[in-house]
Amino acid sequence: MTPDHRIHIDLGARSYDVLVGCGLLAETGSFVSEAFKGKAMGACVIVSDSNVGPLYREIVESSLRTTGFTPAYIEVAAGEASKSMTCVETVCRQMAQAGLDRGSFLVALGGGVVGDLAGYAAAIFFRGIPYVQIPTSVVAQVDSSVGGKTGVNMPEGKNLIGCFHQPKLVLADVETLRSLPDREYREGFAEVIKHAGIRDAGMVEMIDAAASVDDRASLGELIARNVRIKADVVMEDEQERSGTRALLNFGHTIGHAIESSAGYGELLHGEAISIGLAAAIYLSRKLANLSEADATTLLDLLEKFELPLTIGPELDNETILSAMRRDKKFDAGEIRFVLAQAVGSAFVSDQVTWKDIEEAVSAVRAG
Repeated sequence: MTPDHRIHIDLGARSYDVLVGCGLLAETGSFVSEAFKGKAMGACVIVSDSNVGPLYREIVESSLRTTGFTPAYIEVAAGEASKSMTCVETVCRQMAQAGLDRGSFLVALGGGVVGDLAGYAAAIFFRGIPYVQIPTSVVAQVDSSVGGKTGVNMPEGKNLIGCFHQPKLVLADVETLRSLPDREYREGFAEVIKHAGIRDAGMVEMIDAAASVDDRASLGELIARNVRIKADVVMEDEQERSGTRALLNFGHTIGHAIESSAGYGELLHGEAISIGLAAAIYLSRKLANLSEADATTLLDLLEKFELPLTIGPELDNETILSAMRRDKKFDAGEIRFVLAQAVGSAFVSDQVTWKDIEEAVSAVRAG
């Protein structure tokens, strides 16, 4: 089978392809063999969760076995609570008990939680083994599966423990989007709208059309376009040293703080990011001359996917600000905040103050 889209991430020795298309899961073994270029990699493990595993474990496992691999299987509880060091230790211990070693590889089958958790387990097991990402949600396909960021949460903040560990391959089978619950499907479009906001104004019409699409598996071109945006940023600034990759944090600085303050699982990741985007758009209007028309364009797209734009009284400003102060996106305590000057054009500002941020949080408070 030939995928509909093949996006190459050129990172020298860490390079890999992202394949996007329909029906890719049934050919997992062949694509993995191609990615490993014939290198003997017999033993492997599939890590999935209690929602995705029952749906897709069998087809992935069968394809791997048919191609000569011997997969073990580990399942974690679905949900953000599994992104923890406790769960990482459990996964690593089960890998050891299954007889995996430094010559094995891991397959992360699921959404962003599984990808981040399993990717981090692969990064530290025997000081690092290869892994393959098979993202099954919109968030994971357009964003978290690409770029090599792995990690888990702490009570003090989101993704505070982790490392860069690039996958050997990413298989984005858009047919898996059909099985997503509506709420989890819609939340992924916060990341899609973010990409349009920072890099691709021309994607607005595609996103608008996607809000009323009948068949989610028809979104391959939109998924691939987002992957290309993420790929370009990652190739330019793999480990967020030049500042380019920080653009991907548009809406995330406040969004992550809202997500952790609400309690992981109360708001889905994309829902919290949507509110964060509304706050970032407010500050972009105030500090970056974002036009009212462009602000409305982005906010209207979020509303079309029924994503929240406000927070309720249960989250006070100080709780959110305290969570932000622990955020890894701050450099030596200095605020680095992504602002948009137009749809498709953003920059990292060091001129945003805590007073500005508190004003933005108040601006997105319901009522």
